[in-house]
Amino acid sequence: MPGSAARASAASIEILTSLAGIAPAEWDSLFRHAPTPAAPCAAAIDPPREDAESFSEEPESDPEEDRDNPFISHAFLASLERSGSVGGRSGWTPLHLLARDGAGRLLGAVPAYAKGHSRGEYVFDHAFAEAYHRAGGRYYPKLQVSVPFTPATAPKLLVAPGAAAETARAALIAGLEALRQRIDGSSIHATFLTPPDRAALAAAGYLLRADQQFHFRNPGYRDFDAFLESLASRKRKVLRRERRDALAAGITVEWVTGRDLTEAHWDAFFAFYMDTGDRKWGSPYLTRAFFSEVSAAMPERILLILAKRAGRYIAGALNFIGANTLYGRNWGAIEHHPFLHFELCYYQAIDFALARGLARVEAGAQGEHKLARGYGPVKTWSAHRFADPGLHRAVADYLRHEHAEIDRAQAILAGMTPFRKQS
Repeated sequence: MPGSAARASAASIEILTSLAGIAPAEWDSLFRHAPTPAAPCAAAIDPPREDAESFSEEPESDPEEDRDNPFISHAFLASLERSGSVGGRSGWTPLHLLARDGAGRLLGAVPAYAKGHSRGEYVFDHAFAEAYHRAGGRYYPKLQVSVPFTPATAPKLLVAPGAAAETARAALIAGLEALRQRIDGSSIHATFLTPPDRAALAAAGYLLRADQQFHFRNPGYRDFDAFLESLASRKRKVLRRERRDALAAGITVEWVTGRDLTEAHWDAFFAFYMDTGDRKWGSPYLTRAFFSEVSAAMPERILLILAKRAGRYIAGALNFIGANTLYGRNWGAIEHHPFLHFELCYYQAIDFALARGLARVEAGAQGEHKLARGYGPVKTWSAHRFADPGLHRAVADYLRHEHAEIDRAQAILAGMTPFRKQS
């Protein structure tokens, strides 16, 4: 399908089956120079207006402020393709959209995939698929707008700034619907959205869905001890004890980044990754080749936190570095020690972020246990559009109830942080 095009709002839409078909600098120019995002338009949000105010008042994810998000970059997405982590029999078929003007200049792009399953998305729609199947419908294939295997908010409607920005955005949204029809898909799903993207998709009739994560925010701590001083006394003692106990068995910790990353490091980490994947979900998503590919493509954007005992690596946590955010991605271990997971994934990540002057740490999806360790609840957002009007209405009704539950959970969790109460 490369080179196929459709006219939409004075921009042509091209379907790209591999990022090898576009220069990295051209793709990356769409988000590294993006304008400061506007506030979301509450009036455009669907479900209906009587629910809209609650969406804009709750705490929300703010990684869209990171002007150099590593995951939406050509280097990261192309590494997934070159390594075979997507494409082939993975169930993720790349069908990226490009919008160009009459002179061939790139106006916008969307990372998109035809999906034959619902794995690796971290926004779970299995219940929708099962209900539609029971009703006699066919849910797969579907069209997925996302960064595969990556529950991190990032721009998805990548639009160059300027007078043609709205034209490009409208063309991309129209292009997604045309592409859904072309693959005979049941639906379009866009996950981990920034406010401008979700406002644009809601205005186009998509249903908005909220979920929550836990992020560490740095208000200007000079170091980890300064962070600890902001906690209630009892919580502070717990964290200090956990850090001490995590390394009690003679374990040392290394930060490895940039050109110091070697294939030996990746061999060790892949063993950890496979061990965790085999125990948690049975079929790890990323191939061994991915780690070599991404390390070669963007080494300065990677932080590997490794634990060593008795001369060998026993555990590790993979992170990616944005302009002002540290993104925790994968973790694994071949020896199990109390609190070592917390040390590598949460405390060492905070240490690194504070040393680099980063504004936040995102430690991945889910995990209320992060709350006691200084990570606060935030909302994340996705948008969904279903071709079948009956399924669309049924999901809209379900989401109204789910939104209420998320709001209640956010309110409860916000009162359970470990920080000292202000007098």
